[in-house]
Amino acid sequence: MYNFSAGPAQLPKEVLNKAKEDLLDWHGCGMSVMEMPFTSDEYKAISEGAHNNLRRLVNLPDDYHILFLQGGAYAHFAFVAMNLLGQKKTADYIQTGHWSTRALNEARRYGDINIAASAEHSGFNHIPPYEQWRLNPEAAYCHITTNETANGVQFHAVPDLPIPLVADVTSDFLTRQLDISQFGLIYASAQKNIGPTGLTIAIIHSTLLNQAMEIVPAVFNYGRQASNNGRVNTPPTYSIYIAGLMFSWLLEQGGIKAIEQANRHKAKRLYELIDNDSFYQCTVVASDRSIVNICFELTDNSRTEDFLSEARKNGFVNLKGHGIRGGIRASLYNAMPVEGVDALITFMQIYSSRHSKKRIKKYCIG
Repeated sequence: MYNFSAGPAQLPKEVLNKAKEDLLDWHGCGMSVMEMPFTSDEYKAISEGAHNNLRRLVNLPDDYHILFLQGGAYAHFAFVAMNLLGQKKTADYIQTGHWSTRALNEARRYGDINIAASAEHSGFNHIPPYEQWRLNPEAAYCHITTNETANGVQFHAVPDLPIPLVADVTSDFLTRQLDISQFGLIYASAQKNIGPTGLTIAIIHSTLLNQAMEIVPAVFNYGRQASNNGRVNTPPTYSIYIAGLMFSWLLEQGGIKAIEQANRHKAKRLYELIDNDSFYQCTVVASDRSIVNICFELTDNSRTEDFLSEARKNGFVNLKGHGIRGGIRASLYNAMPVEGVDALITFMQIYSSRHSKKRIKKYCIG
């Protein structure tokens, strides 16, 4: 069975087996990680290891803080605004799909939000070119969503801005190399490429700390959490433990550079099939297509439910597109093996040949 869920998503078997091994007794200490006091030496070792390996994976500069928090990315749509708007009370947002729209709508509760660029008019099938952005030089920050899971579009480059750049990187964090120094803040909930739900990671530059509104809860005050080593409240200990296992697994695979090569290879193979078989289509502009959430349709939409049903019978689950877009969505996160993508391609070819009266295009797997 291959799980193409957009999240919560599958984890590598090696990570799950290690968690199973440690479940009742972590390293002979007599406790499960779920039972440990977060102030204990055992848990401190787990937390410090996770921090250090994440810093190593993303080559993090010294003037950035890693925060292991709760709330999910959706909650942080509000917490980002509450922590960063400061005295300026205005921010710029780039609207590229479903999740960036939700982010800007949450931020509007706390300040004057300017949509500096939007692809809404085209059905969110591309990233607005930078030359079309209308930034406010007085804005506290500019917010982007680097990958839209529902719409299948992704930033493949980010511009240098005159104001701090903030990004929701939930669905493509650790899937590709990212220059953190280009950002003032990035944040991601864990359930795509990092671990189970319950953990949100924020990486923030030191200059953006300590400007939170008075109304921000203490546990979501980025400055207070940074100055207290993330221990203003009890952290999501087990989720952090699983994230730490995931960071170790990524290092064993060769780090982010190696995993990005694998992810691009998987996406390329699937897009090649979609583009060369008239039975399928992808309406996202080719240069802005996501490498982790491949959104496409059957040319004959009436066959979508049958396609999904046949896919499930053949061991391909959670391929249904997001409710706002419909169609098909194959999420190719880090834990999805190339064998799973190749198997899906084979199924799609068989399904197409069985139900197409005429194949206009020709496709060959290289």
